[in-house]
Amino acid sequence: MSKQIPPATPEINRLRAAAALIPIIESGLADSKFSVERAALMASFCEWAIEKVPDDPEVVKMAETVGNGLERIKIALAPVA
Repeated sequence: MSKQIPPATPEINRLRAAAALIPIIESGLADSKFSVERAALMASFCEWAIEKVPDDPEVVKMAETVGNGLERIKIALAPVA
């Protein structure tokens, strides 16, 4: 049986966009194509997208993936001491 895709809602669409944005931010930082400021703005969108997550288990899993990606991005954005 095929996997059911949750119906499109603004919250789910933001979450899907954030999930797609995480690897873009990571590669942009790794290749020095994004400034720290730009990457931080993009990451703030991702943070906003995971603030209010519906109770659907698949959506929660996607939010956790975005959250894990945000943690990696925060480490990359942290100043080296």
